[in-house]
Amino acid sequence: MDLSAINPVLLIASLMVAATPLLLAAIGELVVERAGVLNLGVEGMMIIGAIAGFAIAVETTSPLLGLVAAMIAGAVLSLLFAFLTQFALANQVASGLALTLFGLGLSALMGQSYVGIKPPAMATLDIPVLSDLPVVGTILFSHDPVLYIGLALTAAVYWFLKKSRGGLILRAVGESHDAAHALGYNVIRVRILAIMFGGACAGLGGAYISLIRVPQWTEGMTAGVGWIALALVVFASWKPWRVLLGAYLFGGINVLQLNLQAAGIAIPVEYLAMSPYLITILVLVIMSADKSGAPASLGRTFHASQ
Repeated sequence: MDLSAINPVLLIASLMVAATPLLLAAIGELVVERAGVLNLGVEGMMIIGAIAGFAIAVETTSPLLGLVAAMIAGAVLSLLFAFLTQFALANQVASGLALTLFGLGLSALMGQSYVGIKPPAMATLDIPVLSDLPVVGTILFSHDPVLYIGLALTAAVYWFLKKSRGGLILRAVGESHDAAHALGYNVIRVRILAIMFGGACAGLGGAYISLIRVPQWTEGMTAGVGWIALALVVFASWKPWRVLLGAYLFGGINVLQLNLQAAGIAIPVEYLAMSPYLITILVLVIMSADKSGAPASLGRTFHASQ
């Protein structure tokens, strides 16, 4: 066992990369749930975003177009969930689970011809002077643009929910869709827009995995990140900055266990591999007593005729 081989600077930089797809998916789902909708199809939208982004990036040799395609694919798939739950009035839990199963199956079919292909590389955003700073430069200023987009998106969602009129309307719909409808707000439109935003974020998170974090396509490569994103929203008490904290916690533990495996620590690999999930669940249980942020109408069906 050689723990000296673990570079703490690279460890912190790596955890930021590992946390980004989880952060993107979770911040999108947070907006969806603040609108009173529970979408369990995050995993399905992520895996569709992963293959759609990968395929377009390979065919066009443009990672940027791949990321845009992934967002569109995630948003389009989310429209299926929106139709089922907002117009057909299907059960949200069952519809979300069906969306995940559909996404996993469709992605496996679409990705058959892309196994073993390397996608075009996404350039890092090296900032002159700042990127060359010791320690801080490597940790904060030498990442890909999507990582910074995830951080900016977290701040933007916080501002939107707390400071904007649109955020107030969305929160009103999530707290009491009947009261929001009585005030003249279009509940279904607000929820559909929130669902599409969540789908786009999930798709982008999936493409981040297949194009940047693990630049390749393998079936089921999201490996449960969508489910962890759902748990993080609860752990965060539906607060954006807590989502950021939770994503970095999971990313840090995940990267640390990989480094410990490489260092040859005398713990079975299976235990190390499951540790990020176990610790995240433990934190979720500890924090679950704080229900203050849960939207009152979460998971409830809105009937437009009422």
